[in-house]
Amino acid sequence: MSDLRDLYQEVILDHNRRPPNWGSIDAPDRAADGYNPLCGDKLRLTLRMDGDRIDDVKFEGSGCAISKASASMMTDLVKGKTMDEAEDLVDKLQAMVTAPMDVPAEDAALGKLAVLSGVREFPARVKCATLAWHTLRSAHEGKPIASTE
Repeated sequence: MSDLRDLYQEVILDHNRRPPNWGSIDAPDRAADGYNPLCGDKLRLTLRMDGDRIDDVKFEGSGCAISKASASMMTDLVKGKTMDEAEDLVDKLQAMVTAPMDVPAEDAALGKLAVLSGVREFPARVKCATLAWHTLRSAHEGKPIASTE
């Protein structure tokens, strides 16, 4: 189990140090801000849509390693998916991180996100792991950003 935990920690640390989708999209179609008042994590999510499909997504902000890694993994996973598919992933992640410890975290749809299942041991960190996901949901539910052209 120690080797698996070490691997999980390395995935989280790598996404925290080098998030591939860091930054903002110029003239995004949708955007939302997320804030976790319990620990101070803040992020801004910007999306470019192609119909109902997420063409591109980026994030920026400040927060703990779990928050930043979760946002990084989320942006990788939802690119190219429809908003309905992304919403389904939000629900699956939420179910995984709030499930009892004796429930296996393996879900093929979540892939490497299974590394976040460890937050179940620390309930205060669940909000860190889900912040980006709830922010994505807010971007989806919010009004599209009006074009200035």
